[in-house]
Amino acid sequence: MPGVKHRTKHIGWLRAAVLGANDGILSTASLVLGVAASHGTHANIMVAGAAGLVAGAMSMAAGEYVSVHSQQDIEKADLELERQEHKSDRKGEHEELAAIYVGRGLDPPLAKQVAAQLMAHDALGAHARDELGITKHQKARPMQAALASAASFAVGGGLPLLITALGPEARLVWLVAGTALFFLALLGGVAAHVGRANIAVGAMRVTFWGAIAMAVTAGVGALFGTKV
Repeated sequence: MPGVKHRTKHIGWLRAAVLGANDGILSTASLVLGVAASHGTHANIMVAGAAGLVAGAMSMAAGEYVSVHSQQDIEKADLELERQEHKSDRKGEHEELAAIYVGRGLDPPLAKQVAAQLMAHDALGAHARDELGITKHQKARPMQAALASAASFAVGGGLPLLITALGPEARLVWLVAGTALFFLALLGGVAAHVGRANIAVGAMRVTFWGAIAMAVTAGVGALFGTKV
């Protein structure tokens, strides 16, 4: 259909942003609940939440950068290997590309013709896309992924921290837990909508696991609060 906008070109930064925001909300809210359940003071809760937000954002950025950079290194190594194979056996590479198109449903003569034309235009690009699965829009971008993860984690983590700062101390546990679940459900629904998936399922999935994580953390905080 003409004019339809596909979302796959945004999948790299979208995945990092959604993951970062989800982790920011969940980890910061869980940390706040754990300290609050252990009968920590409001000041202690704020310090713990702020420290967790900063540490989490840096950790997300570093982890995402290393992970995606490793993926980028693999892509570069595969492309270099493919480049060498083109120099040493161009005919074999043509046959390999034609076989891929035959496997996708083209008749052998047409597959050979398509492979020949694509290789005449951009041999390495054709093999990168159709043999290795490396495309322009899905190419690994470490710095973009790292910045998206850190920024989204900070934004997500800032929400429960803001509720903690403004909310009454007596109702802090229920207020932070309730608003965090709301934010998680909203994020899950938005992510599902962007990916054209079922919104209700996306929202319920992230809310369910978020509730379990916060309950366990609060339980651990309450347990240690009574022991210490």
